[in-house]
Amino acid sequence: MVNVRIALAQVDTCVGDLAGNTRTVLEWTRRAAQAGADVVAFPEMTVTGYPIEDLALRASFRRGAEAALQSIATGLAQEGLGELVVVVGSVGERTTREHDAAPARPTNQAVVIQHGRVQARYDKHHLPNYGVFDEFRIFASGTEPCVLDVHGRRIGLVICEDIWQDGGPVAAMADADLDLLLVINGSPFEDGKVHLRTELAARRAREVRAPVAYVNMVGGQDDLVFDGGSFVVDADGDLLARAPQLVEHLLLWDLPDATLEGATGDASAPAAAIPRTGPEIAPDLDPDEAIYKAVVAGLSGYLRKNGFGSVALGLSGGIDSALVAVIAADAIGGEHVVGVSMPSRYSSEHSKDDAADLAKRIGADYRIQPIKPMVDVFEAELGLEGVAAENLQARMRGVILMGLANAEGHLVLATGNKSELAVGYSTVYGDAVGGYAPLKDVDKSRVWALARWRNNAALDVGKLPPIPESSITKPPSAELRPGQVDQDSLPPYELLDRVLDAYVEHAEGRVELLARGFDPEIVDKVLTLVDRAEWKRRQYPLGPKVTGLAFGRDRRLPITTLWREP
Repeated sequence: MVNVRIALAQVDTCVGDLAGNTRTVLEWTRRAAQAGADVVAFPEMTVTGYPIEDLALRASFRRGAEAALQSIATGLAQEGLGELVVVVGSVGERTTREHDAAPARPTNQAVVIQHGRVQARYDKHHLPNYGVFDEFRIFASGTEPCVLDVHGRRIGLVICEDIWQDGGPVAAMADADLDLLLVINGSPFEDGKVHLRTELAARRAREVRAPVAYVNMVGGQDDLVFDGGSFVVDADGDLLARAPQLVEHLLLWDLPDATLEGATGDASAPAAAIPRTGPEIAPDLDPDEAIYKAVVAGLSGYLRKNGFGSVALGLSGGIDSALVAVIAADAIGGEHVVGVSMPSRYSSEHSKDDAADLAKRIGADYRIQPIKPMVDVFEAELGLEGVAAENLQARMRGVILMGLANAEGHLVLATGNKSELAVGYSTVYGDAVGGYAPLKDVDKSRVWALARWRNNAALDVGKLPPIPESSITKPPSAELRPGQVDQDSLPPYELLDRVLDAYVEHAEGRVELLARGFDPEIVDKVLTLVDRAEWKRRQYPLGPKVTGLAFGRDRRLPITTLWREP
């Protein structure tokens, strides 16, 4: 036997772009061939993009995906790449034997291509139906295992959720004398999820007594971010190779000659006798770095895949708009960011100065549009006072941004954070306008941490920090009335975020919160604000999910309900 070189192609695809995704498969297969690969594995549903949701239910879409697969097989053979074993995810279909006359149902499928044709198909067994996933409703479950023979080596094939659930195809292959378990994935980014994946893969490796190669997709798709981080663990669960997160990458690893390891993969064999391609192990990202880069990837993917070349946002001089502007500059370049200062009679000089300073640092197209003349007209006609008058200012700013977007083709970015969204601290049709909200799943405490991380990252490479220090350190304020600060209406953010984490992220009720030692008055106020703001959250733009529980994707509560925490 000889070594079998495995290439894990963590690539960025777009849902529905069958032609573009086909080109991606061909391009990265060429790269794998040039690197001497025998097997190249692509992520889950690479041909179709992921998640395809109800597109899977369209027979015309399934026919298009199948045609794309045949095009890939033919194209590889024509280019002299037919010897490679190419494993690629797509949508399949099948009819149950008991109901042959029934319409075919879609399946989440891994397809094996070699010698110019499809050699094998494997349908995903375990279909997730929690959090962001709705696969159980859409797809039919697979029933058969799949083991490939590559140069005399036995490679088991499964898809993502199949290794997250006990039993099923992995358990069925425990005694199949595998040399490798190959897992293709579409696993979205979440804070802290990297170690969960590797620990899970280590368990499955020990279960099948073989290494596990795990390939994951990368890039933003609507409100999901896929972070790559493909890896290989050995039969004992030890990490052998890992790709970097949040970038496209081809990870190479050699499945060694079994005769060098011993018939049972004896780990006592001398390391020098097990040739590998210099195992690449990318370092772990700092948690703040990972979240920052995930948000950038989410915005970048959303803009590119929806045809936007520029963004517009309000620059107030505060921390939220400053961070969003820098994220946008990192995603598409500062020259494609339109930052609009829209001062009112209550805007402080330092806020206006900070907004201008930020725009200069990132190279944004900076504009100033005072709102006082417009506000004066509405106030004169409507006679608004109090909160209604304050919200009028936010709505004038929303009108300005949307007007610019319509005239010039920008995507408007909402700059609110998860803490504000949780308690409804935003104005519908005002600061909540826009097509994308980069900080939607980032709480206020994390906003400050990400700003610090980004400034420090600039300093580390000898550059000017993009965010003015005063934007980070000054008390947050909407500046809709004289002397206003956020803490006039809300508890301090450090306290608020701890209560929200317990109530929203961990679903703890009032009794549990009081047992933690939180003040009853604070608890009652926060819970009431959260419960009454669901109608606002339903109208907020989508944004990248980066935590275990994001509004919209993971947490959907009734708008109208009389339930209150006892």
